[in-house]
Amino acid sequence: MKTLIIAEKPDMGRNIAAAIDPKAKNNRTHLEGEKYIITWAIGHLIGLAEPDAYDNRYKKWNIYDLPIIPSSFKLVPHKNTLSQLKVIADLAKRCDQLINCCDAGREGQYIFSLIQRHLKLVQPVKRLWISDLTPETIRKGFDELKDESVHANLTRAARARSEADWLIGMNGSRAFTTKHNVLMSVGRVQTPVLALIYDRQIQIEAFSSLKFFEVEGQFQQTGTAYSGIWQGDRITEQSKAEAIAAKVKNKAGKIASYEMKETKEYPYKLYDLTLLQREANGKLGFSAKKTLDTAQALYEKHKVISYPRTNSNYVTEQNIPEMHQALSALQYTEYKQWVEKADRSFVHKGNKSICNPAKVEDHHAILPTKRTAKGLSPDEQKLYDMIVRRFLSQFFPPAQYKLHTVITDIEQELFKTNIKERISLGWKELYANDQTKEGAKRTSKKSKEGKEEEETEEEVMEPFHIDKDGSVQCSEAIVKEKDTQPPKHYTEGTLLKAMESAGKQIEDEDVRDAMKDSGLGTPATRAATIERLKNVGYIEMQGKRIVITKKGRTTIELIRAAGVELLTSPEMTGMWERRLNEIARGSASDEQFMNNVKRFATMIVDKVKEQRQAAKHLFEQEEGQASRGRKSAKGSSKAGGQARTSKKAESGAASAPKATSTMEPGFVAACPRPGCGGSLFMGRKGYGCSNYKSGCGFVIWKESFGRVLSDAQVRALAEKGKTAKLKLELSNGTETQGRIVLKNLETGELGVE
Repeated sequence: MKTLIIAEKPDMGRNIAAAIDPKAKNNRTHLEGEKYIITWAIGHLIGLAEPDAYDNRYKKWNIYDLPIIPSSFKLVPHKNTLSQLKVIADLAKRCDQLINCCDAGREGQYIFSLIQRHLKLVQPVKRLWISDLTPETIRKGFDELKDESVHANLTRAARARSEADWLIGMNGSRAFTTKHNVLMSVGRVQTPVLALIYDRQIQIEAFSSLKFFEVEGQFQQTGTAYSGIWQGDRITEQSKAEAIAAKVKNKAGKIASYEMKETKEYPYKLYDLTLLQREANGKLGFSAKKTLDTAQALYEKHKVISYPRTNSNYVTEQNIPEMHQALSALQYTEYKQWVEKADRSFVHKGNKSICNPAKVEDHHAILPTKRTAKGLSPDEQKLYDMIVRRFLSQFFPPAQYKLHTVITDIEQELFKTNIKERISLGWKELYANDQTKEGAKRTSKKSKEGKEEEETEEEVMEPFHIDKDGSVQCSEAIVKEKDTQPPKHYTEGTLLKAMESAGKQIEDEDVRDAMKDSGLGTPATRAATIERLKNVGYIEMQGKRIVITKKGRTTIELIRAAGVELLTSPEMTGMWERRLNEIARGSASDEQFMNNVKRFATMIVDKVKEQRQAAKHLFEQEEGQASRGRKSAKGSSKAGGQARTSKKAESGAASAPKATSTMEPGFVAACPRPGCGGSLFMGRKGYGCSNYKSGCGFVIWKESFGRVLSDAQVRALAEKGKTAKLKLELSNGTETQGRIVLKNLETGELGVE
């Protein structure tokens, strides 16, 4: 009998056939040779069953049927790929051995495991574990096949991840949806990520801009011209800044202190998937999903990079010769000039910034292969270029600089100057076209008190000379008006970084240490999580900025108000990822993990049952977003268990009895009208008082002075009497900057300050 090879996707199956059995007959669904039959899944062919597979009553969503906790999970084939699953079943009957050739990682392991379990395949299994799809690597991998049992713990971790996500997503989504009669998608990764975006939005809206003044002095000393920034407490009065400028202008002074030190900047780390996605978003404007899809094509279709779904920035000792071979292969490409300048001595087993086996788990960093890149699309070429240049930079010396720090004393007023003198570009020569032109730039650094402080640093190419004992002339002093800046909205790039480092701000030192290698999700799933938040209508893109929608805001507020705020915390999902990694290594029990998840799912349901139903208008959004949310929420058992939309689901939500709680949905602030005691709620056009039936006429209109006011801004008006400084439009059409102020406590009339 023959051996059945099961790859994850058709392209992979054909690559394997070309490498080990090039004469195999090519059929539509498989290839067959004398020894092997090669076929493939098409991603996931099988998933976890919907709740109604366990009991018909679950077809109708009802909060009092929750929690749903199967004693054992049922598997169901996906209808659109059922024919390929049947092909695998039929081919398996003709074979006495199987080889798992799915992607070498947790999800690839799970895909094969589901097929094996559902089809009840009992043949012995070998495992192919490789990091690129070049013929040489495939053939070497087949020479080193291991028993599937070696990865049994990884299979347990993959199964636990899937079933735990089902429990939290299915029960959480159904509980909140039926309680509030609005489709709400809840998941153990997507919900904490949404909470990150929510919290950042609140910080931005609550930010109060402060005007301050900076004094810049321009100095001359025997042919050397430089500038410096006045040092002292932040100046908030223009007159004080102008007085300092007048005091030092055209005056002589001295060098109070001068320090110079040489420094080196080494090449950045090799790419893992998250770092590649972050930089491709910043440099190329690619979404996380687009970067992943493009990298997957470079790996699977073109075979010009190694496995992209990696979480490591390092390689093992075995990869060092491969890196040198890949460098030689680039000699015959457009990168020839850089290969000729490369110094191979920098890439060796002892260079821990490159070779660190302890930091390589399933896969090493993303590397170019020996195959020449041909026929790439423009986007594929751009991403490939990023990967190749990062790889080549490892063969170049560090960039070298002299850092000059000068404190200039004019009339006992001190000015600080930071000069970064370039000695040699080193590896940065590869990025010469991308380098910021010489000149002043702002840099942030931590003060002794741990606060972020902004400094000006000027990078120059010419030698910088200063005589620390010589006199200095202040030729000019300029006063510059500045404004403190709010936190920036997340982009996909910065959100990926936040997901990767989630947990580092947790106060509990033991928990923080436990999460140092975790974060929210995995490199392979983070892009899908961001896409899911878009599709369910929780976030929207404004250019590169990620902005939370009204539905997204309300979802986080309701989850936290229900008393299950742990569901919005990176702490929980980060601990999950760590525990799953421990299960994969055999140092933790999957059974104990699942018992804890079941208890948490039960607690979520119990808390939501006690909650008061939220007002419908709190979820209002444009119909386009709403339809996207309904569409993407189907298939709740997949990746976080989104709630499934159907007529039965909606009727189930509508028929759910109301529960009580102390929560006041829609509450923004207490009514500031003296003696009222009511609360401000958001209506269609404004924020009115709950005591309007008793005669309170207080109202703040949403659209005021060319802006649509946010909840945070209305809260500031009610509690502080004014907003932060904003860009406003006056009644005559002129634009200005100022604060909206509450002029009349009786009516809510607003003015501008």
